[in-house]
Amino acid sequence: MTAESMLPTLAPEDRIATDMTYYRAHTVARGDVIVFKFPYQDHPDYIKRVVGVPGDRLKIVNQQVYLNGQKEDEPFAYHDPLASFDPFLYKFPPTRPNELLSTMQPEWAAQIFAYVHGGEIVVPSDMYFVLGDNRNHSWDSRYWGPVAKNDIYGKALYIYSSKDKSRIGRAIH
Repeated sequence: MTAESMLPTLAPEDRIATDMTYYRAHTVARGDVIVFKFPYQDHPDYIKRVVGVPGDRLKIVNQQVYLNGQKEDEPFAYHDPLASFDPFLYKFPPTRPNELLSTMQPEWAAQIFAYVHGGEIVVPSDMYFVLGDNRNHSWDSRYWGPVAKNDIYGKALYIYSSKDKSRIGRAIH
């Protein structure tokens, strides 16, 4: 169920335990690794990290996430020095139509500017902005928008199976 987009937190061969009832009693929080239904195509479940909750103001400058005006400490974030250049890792959100990328979900590209205020994305109510930990290799909210609360299935808890036996039992946070 995991993918390269969550390295090094999760490896593609990892299998995880997910609490499917967690969010019945708890609020989705920044830093949670969530399992959710992809907002557009008929696609399998996705897994990403919540970096923005409703009302947050978010931007990315030079591979650094700024949340509500403050630089975030993200020890889980990985930046691949050998990856091809991704402009959204150096300046996000776009502020002009010529800054949109062809890799964006068309529906999100058509509406993103409604959420951009003062050079930041404002996360809408009942929505969550998610990123993969492997920032250079993640198709995430930068490219298809925030995740609706109703599309979130559960919270990732720990790795229960992996080709790398040293990863088994590791908590996901």
